[in-house]
Amino acid sequence: MTDGYLVFIWKPSGYELREESGSPPDVGAELEADGARLRVTKVAPSPLPNDARPCAYVQAA
Repeated sequence: MTDGYLVFIWKPSGYELREESGSPPDVGAELEADGARLRVTKVAPSPLPNDARPCAYVQAA
């Protein structure tokens, strides 16, 4: 099993996929990235092929 999770972030320049350590945050949790407050809208399988990590999808809070 692979440790960590991914975060899928929308930015004006395009989407960004970041790797994080630990367990993914719960839906509704707030994160901060690059000075912006983000809310987790869903946690789903990684969008990358053959990647067992979960992915937290976020949008502006």
